[in-house]
Amino acid sequence: MAIGFSRGHKMYYNGNTWLYCDTNEPEDEMRPCARCGKPPTPEGYDACIGYVEGATSVCCGHGVSKMWVV
Repeated sequence: MAIGFSRGHKMYYNGNTWLYCDTNEPEDEMRPCARCGKPPTPEGYDACIGYVEGATSVCCGHGVSKMWVV
């Protein structure tokens, strides 16, 4: 079974879709960050970081890992 995280919430892949470990519900792109409790911006950015000019990917870490920028 594959395990991952979405905005700090642990998930698993059941062979068909990603489900949250705490509720067994399908991943919801709008679920708030587990660390700051804020939902993503309308553009899909982490609310605590927002838009980072020149970056292709950015993550605040959501309390699971360190922040990173590409």
